Amino acid sequence: MRHCIAEAAVFLPIAAPRAPRHATRKTLVAALLAVVFLPFVLAAPLAAQPRLAGAPALKLALERLKVTGSVLMIAAHPDDENTELLATFALGRKLRTGYLSLTRGEGGQNLIGPEQGPLLGLIRTRELLAARPIDGAEQFFTRAIDFGYSKTAGEALRKWGREQVLGDVVWVIRNFQPDVIVARFSGTPRDGHGHHQASAILAREAFSAAAGRGRFPEQLQYVEPWQAKRLVHNLFSFTPGMQREAEQTPGRIAIETGEFDPVLGYSYAEIAAMSRSMHRSQGFGTRIPRGARTSYVVNVAGDPAAHDIFDGIDTSWNRIPGGAEIGRILAEAARTFVPEHPERIVPLLLQARGRLGSSKHIGARRRLAELEEAIALAGGLWLDADTGRRAALRGDDVGVRITAVNRSPLPWKLASIAFRDDRATMAEQRIAQSLAANVPLETTLTWKVPPDQPYSQPFWLRKPAAGDLYTVPLRMIGRPENPPVLEAVFALELGGQSLRITRPLRHRYVDAMRGELTAPFTIAPPLAVHFTEPVLMFPSTAAQPVDLRVQANLKPAADEVGMRAPAAWRVTPPAQPFHLHASGEQTVLRFRLTPPAGDAQADLRATVAGAAASDIITLDYPHIPPQVVYPDTAAKAVRAEVKLAARAVGYVMGAGDLVPQALRQIGASLELLGSADLARGDLSRFDAIVTGICAYNVRSDLRANQQRLLEYARNGGAVVVQYNGLGGPCASDPAFLENVGPYPLAIGRTRVSVEEAPIETFSHPLLRWPNAITARDFEGWVQERGLYFASRWDPRYQAPLETHDPGEPPQRGALLYARYGKGVYVFTALSFFRQLPAGVPGAYRLFANLLSAAKAAP
Repeated sequence: MRHCIAEAAVFLPIAAPRAPRHATRKTLVAALLAVVFLPFVLAAPLAAQPRLAGAPALKLALERLKVTGSVLMIAAHPDDENTELLATFALGRKLRTGYLSLTRGEGGQNLIGPEQGPLLGLIRTRELLAARPIDGAEQFFTRAIDFGYSKTAGEALRKWGREQVLGDVVWVIRNFQPDVIVARFSGTPRDGHGHHQASAILAREAFSAAAGRGRFPEQLQYVEPWQAKRLVHNLFSFTPGMQREAEQTPGRIAIETGEFDPVLGYSYAEIAAMSRSMHRSQGFGTRIPRGARTSYVVNVAGDPAAHDIFDGIDTSWNRIPGGAEIGRILAEAARTFVPEHPERIVPLLLQARGRLGSSKHIGARRRLAELEEAIALAGGLWLDADTGRRAALRGDDVGVRITAVNRSPLPWKLASIAFRDDRATMAEQRIAQSLAANVPLETTLTWKVPPDQPYSQPFWLRKPAAGDLYTVPLRMIGRPENPPVLEAVFALELGGQSLRITRPLRHRYVDAMRGELTAPFTIAPPLAVHFTEPVLMFPSTAAQPVDLRVQANLKPAADEVGMRAPAAWRVTPPAQPFHLHASGEQTVLRFRLTPPAGDAQADLRATVAGAAASDIITLDYPHIPPQVVYPDTAAKAVRAEVKLAARAVGYVMGAGDLVPQALRQIGASLELLGSADLARGDLSRFDAIVTGICAYNVRSDLRANQQRLLEYARNGGAVVVQYNGLGGPCASDPAFLENVGPYPLAIGRTRVSVEEAPIETFSHPLLRWPNAITARDFEGWVQERGLYFASRWDPRYQAPLETHDPGEPPQRGALLYARYGKGVYVFTALSFFRQLPAGVPGAYRLFANLLSAAKAAP
């Protein structure tokens, strides 16, 4: 059964996490589906939270339709945006507002789970898409990949390719056509992160480049050059000191963001806090501010503003040829709107639609869908396209239940329905039925899934990345997500005038706890084939079992699964048959893999009937819709001599990481420790106890039982403490980190971001036994050396190595060792949480030494 073709592949690193603590793999998968932008939605997409609807929603939509101005904010990452400005622009001033994030945040940290790289990028993409409906803005991205913390703009621009990412920014500007561009950062070292600096540098260059026909001419077959009126920089106000500095900056322009909106029931700053709190993976839950608040901007380029960033910019319909009459009609509709009788303004809105639809001006036509949604809202139309299943296979016949409800006295008629995917609109199916007041009209139509329909997965992961840029077609650049698998286009008529409303195909169902919910409709592969271990360590030449889990999606399946490895590695048997009799049924096939004698690494691939097999990874968190990817089924095998003297290991999970799975690969018998274990368990049964990343930041039970942990070390155990943060997702009360060691130890903000940074080692038992650590063990590291190094420590600690980024002084706080009673305490800021899941041999050897430290102690 050939079930995985090239277009369906998702390209993740071989060692990307595959079994996150909070993730599930399901037979019927949920996909990343487009979130329709509704500017009046003011709540996160959780079933228990209310959404703005009815008269308030319509009033906001009418006021927004009167305004033609636009503003685009540019920064580097999800969570860099100033949501107070976004909410003020979009909901307060009713401007079309966008946020362009250069990256999807793949290189960040993760407070809610162990996902890294592309999977973390998916989570953070969805967090942005959950935030934007709250603050009213739209979301865009370039192809740039967040490769981790960078200290210079030069490194970022070099790794991404300055001209390529500049082209992406220009493309977004030419499409969005902002009157004003807001750079979130200054483009100077003061911005800190090199990505931040680069985003402002690119914003300045793109401001001019977008206007010229000579720059990126390949874009001009789809878009026209665009010159924004001005570029401004939003001054920092992250701290009271920064706010005071902004207030005293010459040429500043103040923007009030704390104004209360009685229709929405919140101030724009309050709404902004709700939006910002959607960045849960980054620990950005924030207090809701009340009262007056001010943001400041300064002119950077273009026609300078004196009092308001829209000085000299006409944001009315008068700026558009033939638009004055459209503006007059829309203003009249807003003026005569009566909340108890919204249907009375429908004739005016239809009149405006007729003029808008005949306009050739892009600024007018781009508002057409927004106007049509306002007409549907005023006209009491509830339209839905639902399927009784969450997923389908290629070639399936899918029943689509069409529902139309007219909740107004207007004589609406449903003329026809057409299906549309991202490639074409299919033939209309005539309905020709009147919609009686408040009487649902239901009919079921059939859509046949094309045999070449792409699987429902993020478009930016379908092809291998080119270095630190995703491989994306030009016309997909900027888009935040996939289009829906299928849309239903409702053609409606009223008094001789027509209206077209589009709805995505969804699965509507009832949850016994939460009531009615919807899930995206997806196209899934027929099989999911999964390596139960994404990284396989071979510390000796002995053969090891390798398990592949095979699961049928939606239908029974039978075929043959094989495993491919380089010639030096021996797989037995090369393939095995399977027979799955029902949807959701699974089986585990066991192979044996024999490594070569010397150090080696291998990419392992699974096949079905000789063709590449697909895995399914579903990430399911409560604050965002489920996300699914279908990578080729792959794993990494590493042959390296790794000796481990400690066998019984206790692990205190922190924010979430994949270190426990990695340690089991080198022979550790590992047990996750809960609150009861820390409070009264027998810790003496362990050779070593490890605290996970950010454990002291997030585990109050760990802090409460710190003395028991130190007593364990005093009595002969080894305590290994991984990094805890003063910033980023793990930021917490600094007091949480005051007593992490047996002797005074202060954690700082130093990090070494260059993964190839030189490391100098000093003669020390920690680096000699049971594995002799050499320079070779620091080769092949990924993303960084470490973060949040110790800044000061008691002389009873020993620092066996030092490292530093280019041009910076040596840093000794990445690894500290202290004898404590009969045992050992180790603090490490080295990023083992990245290196071990990536299968870096030297990281395994060094961590084995840390675990074995108490055994080596005299």
